[in-house]
Amino acid sequence: MKKQNTFTAGANMAAQRSLLRALGWTDGEITKPLVGIVCAQSEIIPGHTHLHEIARAVSEGVLSAGGKPVIVPSIGVCDGIAMGHKGMKYSLPSREIIADSAEILLTAHAFDAAVFVGNCDKIVPGMLLGAVRCNIPSIFVSGGPMLAGRKDGKKLSLSSMFEAVGAYTADKIDESELAAYECSACPSCGSCSGMFTANSMNCLLEALGMALPGNGTVPAVYSKRIALAKQTGEKIMELLERNLRPCDILTPTALKNAERVDMAIGASSNSVLHLLALASELGLSKDLISVDTMNEISAATPNLCRLEIGRAHV
Repeated sequence: MKKQNTFTAGANMAAQRSLLRALGWTDGEITKPLVGIVCAQSEIIPGHTHLHEIARAVSEGVLSAGGKPVIVPSIGVCDGIAMGHKGMKYSLPSREIIADSAEILLTAHAFDAAVFVGNCDKIVPGMLLGAVRCNIPSIFVSGGPMLAGRKDGKKLSLSSMFEAVGAYTADKIDESELAAYECSACPSCGSCSGMFTANSMNCLLEALGMALPGNGTVPAVYSKRIALAKQTGEKIMELLERNLRPCDILTPTALKNAERVDMAIGASSNSVLHLLALASELGLSKDLISVDTMNEISAATPNLCRLEIGRAHV
């Protein structure tokens, strides 16, 4: 596959190539298309603690399809952990910092294409805004949702924990019962089980055309999640070959399709916030995408199901 940029070609780029050789790159690697894998792995967010495994699988897919994968970082804030103290003031601003950092990393290093590996809260929306700004061939793969917790034969989620805290405050359960909930509600890595912001946006990425089927639904701990990441790495090379970019995919029709899916699955109300920010980043007029158009789509779209703590209510 022919490289799309001139970052590593020509005598005038010899100094830049010398820095790549300092990384141990070979002649063959330098001549391949460079694919930035923007990975938000960290050890403080349950939905992100395993993202290094997802990024590694993406790398394998890129390599098998003829590209040179390069993993670069992104910050992230867990809304659940940040909630209840001043940390929540930093959550929404983090979206803009994530978008800025993705734009800076990918543009400054002249990547040919990008794969975004995120999962939770403001991270995926921030990456999506960054992808639009860079407008190089891009695709997303999430870390997948957490499994539902279980206690006394009933399924639990993070929402169950907040309810348990309320019950404890109201003297309806004691401290030992609260501890039992605490130790059962979140049994695995992954984005919090339930149609909260993370799972909502990961489903909507499929509807937008920016992620492969299964991105929003395959659990974090399933082997199929690793296979999906490998397939995503392969798919980015196809997008690069076709020179298909985010601004080609994210049309008004695509956003309206995502809004319909949003209403049909009863997604998080935060998705409105992020879809409007995406429309603004794309430069779409308010006549095409606005709160008013969302209300019109909501009025015409039945709520087909309500997804919660690992089960669907139809």
